[in-house]
Amino acid sequence: MTEPLHDALAAADAIAAALTDPRPWAAAPPKAGRSWPQSLAGGAAGIALLHIERAHVGHGDPRTAHAWLKVAASGTLTAAANAGLFFGAPALAFVTDAAAGSSGAYRRALDHLDDMVVAITRARLIGAHARIDRGRRPPMKEFDLIRGLTGLGVYHLKRHPERRITSDVLSYLARLTEPLPAEGDLPGWWTDVAPNGEPSSDYPHGHGNLGLSHGIGSALALLSLAVLRNVPVAGVKEAIERVCAWTDLWRQEDSGSPWWPGLVTVDQVRAEHIEPSLRPRPSWCYGVSGTARAQQLAGLALGDALRRQTAEEAMLATLRDPAQLDRLPEFGLCHGMAGLLQAAWRMAADAPSSGIADELPGLADRLITQMSHPADSFELLDGSAGVALALHTIGTGVAPASGWDAFLLLS
Repeated sequence: MTEPLHDALAAADAIAAALTDPRPWAAAPPKAGRSWPQSLAGGAAGIALLHIERAHVGHGDPRTAHAWLKVAASGTLTAAANAGLFFGAPALAFVTDAAAGSSGAYRRALDHLDDMVVAITRARLIGAHARIDRGRRPPMKEFDLIRGLTGLGVYHLKRHPERRITSDVLSYLARLTEPLPAEGDLPGWWTDVAPNGEPSSDYPHGHGNLGLSHGIGSALALLSLAVLRNVPVAGVKEAIERVCAWTDLWRQEDSGSPWWPGLVTVDQVRAEHIEPSLRPRPSWCYGVSGTARAQQLAGLALGDALRRQTAEEAMLATLRDPAQLDRLPEFGLCHGMAGLLQAAWRMAADAPSSGIADELPGLADRLITQMSHPADSFELLDGSAGVALALHTIGTGVAPASGWDAFLLLS
């Protein structure tokens, strides 16, 4: 909890007011990809999450939240191969669960959605374990947050941590961290594809991804959250330790500022070296916004005070470095300042000192200034809806009532 920031809350209110009416969105024909209604990243589902959070804490009208949720549920509900936390039935389930909270509302819809998400997860788990049994490397979409089993695990951990399906996902992620036969120094999550998930001649030997959106950072965060919530699954702490040992190999230091690369190639493994110029921007998806939070959660889960402290120092050094902040001209949650703000707020809440918290008002002012220019996107992940949620969090000074930032694995 932090002191409320009235300017931030006023900015969040203004954005939400501009997104009150879903009728123009509902009238538009459905499109493929992120603008599909069931897309958490770019569709009505993501904007519904903004109004759901506001309604929970008395800053918005529950009828507005319901109207956006109704648009998100329109059209054919997909449970196809591309369904995941950010798209299709799992995305709608996550948002509906956030709307219901502990009220018991939407019970029939959630029961139906639960069945769909469990079926999707079971099928993915069968395929993933069969792949491991064959000794093959995983595709990123098998395990990542956006499309894979980590994202599905986010829903299950939030919705029903005590159920078998939740333990099964965590057990799979623990197995993912084990080295495959004949892989040498490469970890079990090393993938044969480029960072976009597709084969590429630029990555002839694949890569090891550390990011929170598509890499092992997401599994590290989810496994750590499971430990912190006392979900008993054998081998989870050992898996966290394996991931931490590997990320420690690649942690860098720049003028007293720790940082982690977004990915590692075979050539870098052989050279045991990362060029300083490859330091990623401090974004959520690949930069310190995500990686430092994952490391902090791991430190808390393992009772490793030094790891937690290193993560917090990495975040604090970034917040105090104008050159790093200038690398985020975007304002969204994924690539921009809103993601850094939300991650920093969460880290401040779990830090024993006030250093990160002291930097939050200035960071919020910076984001508000960025938003003074007209936004060309209203979506959740890269647009103004996500900005409004981050500003709402720091504006109220309390943890999200809906737990909305679980989809970013920040909580």
